[in-house]
Amino acid sequence: MRPAPLAEAAVELGVAPVLVVGAIVASLTVASWAVGRLRRGGAVIPWRPHSPVAWTGADVAFVAGLHLLFAILAMEVVRAESPSSDSLLAATAAGLAATGLGMAFLRSRGASAAALGFPRVTPADVGLALGALAGVLAPLLMLAGWLDRLVPYSHPVIDLLANDPTPKTRLAVVLSAVIAAPLAEEFFFRRVLQGWLERWVPGGGAVPLAAAVFALMHWGQGLAWVPLFVLGLVLGEIVRRTGSLVPAILLHALFNAVSVTLLLSGVVPGPTPAG
Repeated sequence: MRPAPLAEAAVELGVAPVLVVGAIVASLTVASWAVGRLRRGGAVIPWRPHSPVAWTGADVAFVAGLHLLFAILAMEVVRAESPSSDSLLAATAAGLAATGLGMAFLRSRGASAAALGFPRVTPADVGLALGALAGVLAPLLMLAGWLDRLVPYSHPVIDLLANDPTPKTRLAVVLSAVIAAPLAEEFFFRRVLQGWLERWVPGGGAVPLAAAVFALMHWGQGLAWVPLFVLGLVLGEIVRRTGSLVPAILLHALFNAVSVTLLLSGVVPGPTPAG
């Protein structure tokens, strides 16, 4: 399956032209609102008081090592020469397990739930995630579609669905992209790594650094790393200003849900998924 830009996806899905126009209008509306806020001296993302993280570079390396170890164990448990739903489910379980153990490790080091990025959830978290999705969805999918014309997009999930398009495989894709990846990746890249970098890089400089690492982890999937870097900037700025992973996880999950929906419908706009 060849990735298609958003406009082509609209034709293939039949009812999507209205959705495409809606996505573009939503993006322009959010952009206009954001410019207006900045001109009036306001902040696009209101700052919420939160404390810097206390963990060290060694702690970051330990959590990263947990993810690597569990990824290797997942590959050892399911020995397959080609992608399969079992291997994807194993990788999903491994990512969630590593994330849980990483949280437990940092808690044992004295980190509170708020420090881990899980303060009290508010309705503003949902509104922030939905607003950010409206702002980035159309431009990122169109950028990804255009980049695919330069370097064709590739992803193991695409091969998996092409070789084994069963309900079990579809469920595995949804669990991996919409639940496991947003939770595991936002926790590590935006809180563990970015939170630690913020102690050393002033003025928001940690955001592009963490976004670059996040994007480069998707190297080898065509040019998907380009829009993923932009998405990482948005996710990182949300976490930097709020101290909460909740809106970032919701945004990541919603973005992946749209991508997976298009993928399962036979249209792959890329990046599919962001994680």
